[in-house]
Amino acid sequence: MTESDAPQDRTQYQVLARKYRPETFADLVGQDAMVRTLKNAFAADRIAQAFIMTGIRGTGKTTTARIIAKGMNCIGPDGNGGPTTEPCGQCEHCVAIMEGRHVDVMEMDAASRTGVGDIREIIESVHYRAASARYKIYIIDEVHMLSTSAFNALLKTLEEPPAHVKFIFATTEIRKVPVTVLSRCQRFDLRRIEPEDQIALLRKIATSEGAEITDDALALITRAAEGSARDAQSLLDQAISHGAGETTAEQVRAMLGLADRGRVLDLFDMILKGQAAEALRELSSQYADGADPMAILRDLAEIAHWVSVIKITPDAAEDPTVGPDERTRGADMAEALPMRVLTRLWQMLLKALEEVSMAPNAMMAAEMAVIRLTHVADLPSPEELVRKLDGQTPPPPAGGGGSRPAPTSQHTHAQGTPTQTHAGPAGTTMSAGNTAVAVAAEEALSHYPTFDHVVELIRRHRDAKLLVDVEDGVRLAAYQPGRIEFEPGPNAPQNLAQRLASRLQAWTGNRWAVTLVNEGGAPTIAEIRDAEENALKEKATALPLVQAVLQHFPSAKITDIRTPKALAAEAEADALPEVDEEWDPFEDS
Repeated sequence: MTESDAPQDRTQYQVLARKYRPETFADLVGQDAMVRTLKNAFAADRIAQAFIMTGIRGTGKTTTARIIAKGMNCIGPDGNGGPTTEPCGQCEHCVAIMEGRHVDVMEMDAASRTGVGDIREIIESVHYRAASARYKIYIIDEVHMLSTSAFNALLKTLEEPPAHVKFIFATTEIRKVPVTVLSRCQRFDLRRIEPEDQIALLRKIATSEGAEITDDALALITRAAEGSARDAQSLLDQAISHGAGETTAEQVRAMLGLADRGRVLDLFDMILKGQAAEALRELSSQYADGADPMAILRDLAEIAHWVSVIKITPDAAEDPTVGPDERTRGADMAEALPMRVLTRLWQMLLKALEEVSMAPNAMMAAEMAVIRLTHVADLPSPEELVRKLDGQTPPPPAGGGGSRPAPTSQHTHAQGTPTQTHAGPAGTTMSAGNTAVAVAAEEALSHYPTFDHVVELIRRHRDAKLLVDVEDGVRLAAYQPGRIEFEPGPNAPQNLAQRLASRLQAWTGNRWAVTLVNEGGAPTIAEIRDAEENALKEKATALPLVQAVLQHFPSAKITDIRTPKALAAEAEADALPEVDEEWDPFEDS
């Protein structure tokens, strides 16, 4: 008897991801919204001409496409069934589609067939009816890889396909699919598998395989899969092979190159306490036990993120992929650590991951990163630094006229004082015939007795450009209501006088005479304001506390000044006005 004649006693092994691939919508895990929509569409006989499935790898996009294809063409065990969301899996069409050999269900990988010629084959074949099935179905995987010309060639057929043709697209990059294609498809976003659902699925598969695996090991696999059912099943397959008898979390960590989560938390704690020597020893120990340096730093970043989220939303501690001891430690860290420390650690770990990935020796780069992290973690906070500097500040010299308040930040505003104020009528020539008009104009302009009132008028009308030009370019020489004389500053636009006169006439209803002079103007509002700010900064710089800060941080600068008077003015402006209980709203009517 030859080898070929020997009976085939051994069944060919099939990987778990293929062996437990969903065959019906009921088998899909974590996609309830999509399944409900499809069931309603099938029940109402409103099956779209084209579908597009999007989501991360391993969430079931191509599998869902095949289930839809089976449901459209299923005829039931008796051969008389119609389109259904519960394909029988027994009829000739279900079996052929499941085995990937149905002549009317064509699958194309757009990653390897991207050209317009490949799409032209589809366009030419859509006009022929299905050979044996109810619908001719085209499943195009990774559709975003098609070229622009291929998409354009497909558009017309996609817009008006024959009744016997259906298109089902799958992609991980939905943003790369042209809007013209998306608008012609019914879109389904496949979600990441939730940890609880993923663990339950893995436990079900492990039980079916007769494999012993601990809950902690399943939690590690779930965390590593990041929401992908296929990745989780592949890792489970590997873990079952890796373990002898019962597969433990330690064996899964060794398989994935991960460190013990508890030990990573220990390392995290050492870094935060600035214990550089202890942290380096723990890093070396984890590396000796088989942990990858990049994986250790990635775990540290994950913990920094997790603790930060717990600090904002304490419910995040109830993660099913994390053990109870780790949850308690995470909650304690979130309560003890300031957010600025966690965010600083996160940023530094991101930079460290980038450095380790490019370094010729990953372990050396990881050690340098840990050293840097421990030293930065030990730095005092800004508040602690100020207190420390304040404790080192020598007392002010005697006879200094009392203590001066410490400066804080604010923009101070000072407005220019007019150099001259002329009494008399506004710039209008009066005669006996227009005396009443002149008097009315004078009364209207009396609302603007000083140039400050003019500036406030500009500010009230929110003409920002004119306000800046006036504050920077008007060196006031003379003012009276209705008449302005000024020397233009270096930054004054040429048409400033004309613009100012035009705006004031429009706002007040009266003509304004705005003229230029060559000399005699007072400093501009901006110049006065800058002088006041510079004087305040010089005064602040002389304070002992500020001098101590500048001594420790030579590049530091004082940017703004906020005085107690200005603070009080702001508080008064922001305060709500008191209500007069005796005020009668109808009193003036």
